[in-house]
Amino acid sequence: MDIWSLLDASPLLRLAVGAAGSILIAGAAWKLRALSGSGAAAAILLGTGYVFWGGPIWFSLLIAFFVSSTLWSKWKKHHRAKAQAESNYAKGSQRDALQVFANGGAGLLLCAAYSVWPEPWLLYTFIGVMASVNADTWATEIGALSRSEPISVRTLRRVPAGTSGGVTPLGTLAALLGGAFIGAAAALLAELPLAWGAAAAQPAPPGAALLIAGAAAGLAGALADSWLGATVQAMYRCRVCGSDTERAEHCGRAAEPVRGFAWMTNDAVNLLSSLLAGIIAAAIGAGWA
Repeated sequence: MDIWSLLDASPLLRLAVGAAGSILIAGAAWKLRALSGSGAAAAILLGTGYVFWGGPIWFSLLIAFFVSSTLWSKWKKHHRAKAQAESNYAKGSQRDALQVFANGGAGLLLCAAYSVWPEPWLLYTFIGVMASVNADTWATEIGALSRSEPISVRTLRRVPAGTSGGVTPLGTLAALLGGAFIGAAAALLAELPLAWGAAAAQPAPPGAALLIAGAAAGLAGALADSWLGATVQAMYRCRVCGSDTERAEHCGRAAEPVRGFAWMTNDAVNLLSSLLAGIIAAAIGAGWA
């Protein structure tokens, strides 16, 4: 009996393996300062759920997103251009619980739903969601290194690095590659069991469809994130240095609101854009069938 059969046969073993693996990964991420304390706790809950309800493709894509995004963040951590851009972001590269749930919470719900209702569109939607959050993170981390100033997706004018809604050719290419990375990983993992129990018997979707869904949905999600960031996300102006920022407090003082809705935080933008990407991926999967 192989490891997948053992996990399939024992929900208690899946729970134990999921908890142990999640604690190890989240603990390492916390030690590397990729996660805050609340972020590590949220990651343990999500990781355990992904292993308990989903097959290899579900929890492996979550790991692929987290590891690849963290590596990009840490590799570029000391780059001055990135540090300057990050000063205006709502949050830094250390993810807290809200960021973890915004990036992985919808995927967990799709994972749990697929375990009792193994419809292909749920898997495609999940791939689109994960491709979007991965593409957006890659675009943010790599795009901050662009030598050219970003262009606002709303005004098509040059804006300072770190401005919400600003895009660069480098960042856009990174978004496409980030989505394609998730799609390619899904294509490779689709040969393993897709879930536990009866859901594991579902046929694997075509690898090409998964790759295209990941790339297209990831890019669309990242662009939607930029559009929402440029139009409805809460933005502020620092009363000290005068810079526009996503932070309600900057330079040690409360910043002045200039546009957007207070509830439309960066986490809310990430969640909405990833759900849109999930819908696009599901549509691609339906058209492929």
